[in-house]
Amino acid sequence: MTARVPDRFPSPLRSLVVVLGDQLDAESAAFDGFDPARDCVWMAEVREEATHVWSHKARIALFLSAMRHFREELTEQGIACVYRETEGSDERLTLAEALAADLARLRPERVIWMEPGEWRLQEALRSTAEKANVLLDQRESRHFFCSRARFRTHAQGRKSLRMEFFYREMRKEHDILMHGDRPEGGAWNFDKENRGSFGASGPQDVPPPPSFPPDATTRAVLDMVNRIYADHPGSLDAFDWPVTRAQALMALDDFIAHRLPRFGDYQDAMWSGEPFLYHSLLSAALNLNLLNPREVVAAAEGAWRSDPDRYPLNAVEGFIRQILGWREYVRGVYWLHMPDYLDRNALEATEPLPAFYWTGDTEMRCLREAIGQTLEHGYAHHIQRLMVTGLFALLLGVDPREVHKWYLAVYVDAIEWVELPNTLGMSQFGDGGVMASKPYVATGKYIQRMSNYCAGCRFDPAKRTGEDACPFTTLYWDFLLRHQRKLEGNQRMTMQLRNLARLDKAERRAIRKAADTLRTNLASR
Repeated sequence: MTARVPDRFPSPLRSLVVVLGDQLDAESAAFDGFDPARDCVWMAEVREEATHVWSHKARIALFLSAMRHFREELTEQGIACVYRETEGSDERLTLAEALAADLARLRPERVIWMEPGEWRLQEALRSTAEKANVLLDQRESRHFFCSRARFRTHAQGRKSLRMEFFYREMRKEHDILMHGDRPEGGAWNFDKENRGSFGASGPQDVPPPPSFPPDATTRAVLDMVNRIYADHPGSLDAFDWPVTRAQALMALDDFIAHRLPRFGDYQDAMWSGEPFLYHSLLSAALNLNLLNPREVVAAAEGAWRSDPDRYPLNAVEGFIRQILGWREYVRGVYWLHMPDYLDRNALEATEPLPAFYWTGDTEMRCLREAIGQTLEHGYAHHIQRLMVTGLFALLLGVDPREVHKWYLAVYVDAIEWVELPNTLGMSQFGDGGVMASKPYVATGKYIQRMSNYCAGCRFDPAKRTGEDACPFTTLYWDFLLRHQRKLEGNQRMTMQLRNLARLDKAERRAIRKAADTLRTNLASR
């Protein structure tokens, strides 16, 4: 990890501004009061950040390429930037150790950074500054609609948290899709209209997302990642993500123009060979701070207000809810409950993550499709994550921390503040109901209804037991049997438990036996 020190370097150095890989915004609070004559930026590529979970090659490449492009932009603006690249004699240093070494060498009067997106990093960096006896100025991020403190205020005194009520507060507070004090269209959400499937004919004329061919900087990163992280999962053959703010803005414009109009109807649908469909593909750019959520929400709302016939309200509201609602909400939950949130396991799940999650080598077509595109692109949309890969792990009883590590590793948009609550809480119900009011469990029939994955698969989603029974369906009923007592007090599970009560003792025994066989077979591979 070689430190590049600029030719023109402020001395004495007033402020060392730390910019992390997910903070690539020259307008961020970290740059408030920045003086090129007295201040300097510090950035570092650290192998620990690619290896503390077994990160997908595309995730590593996206971060590093975006970081190097951001450094180039700062340099063009005359901003001095101390930049540590991956390869070098001190490559084993952690981020905190690399910062400590440069604090000792550069001796700034103070170190500034914007609040990190991960508890682990925040604590490590804070400890580093304290040990170096340097003044620390951690600044609040302006990248979100809701600050950490604002969310704590929302949560104070509530017996339970629900995204819907938080979302309504945000709509009112920021005057988004509002008509006076009422929501546009007379409803706060149009979720019931956003559950369409494609039918037998499948999706027609899906507009492809824009392409961003790698430039010289990105090609150098791709070559380096393929060389250094050769044993990591995934492929870089299809790498095509925006890595600069200019490219991110192009991606936003393209989504608004071509895919937003049909996003609402089909946001939950899945189809073989169609990894992107009508989804925005903006989450990675948002999470790297290449895009500001305010401009993304404003673009969607502006499109509806200017042309409501082309941009249906259900599509625009559904998209805005993902950003203003879920994205802000999960960040609030993360910082409200860390660090103990990471270790929650309300369902006492202990099974290992099946090996096929790293290869896609499974007979179950839905999992093969979702994992296959994940390994190819570092991407799957929210229903593929929640109701295919996440659902199977939940039904199987996989340790939620192992599921969390996989999601953090394989998706290009994964940063712990957004990934952990969505995985451990929403997907795995490991937090016992903080994120979701019930476990999101279903049989294979849900996947059959929302996709064509079951067509041609040897498993029958209608069958609970037998050689051709769908493992999702077998494990769904086994899940209800195993957790019946815990779920009996949950009103949203009443119908599912009522259906469970109709099974006789013989069928219950057959389901448990079939589920045990599934687990044994997976463990032996």
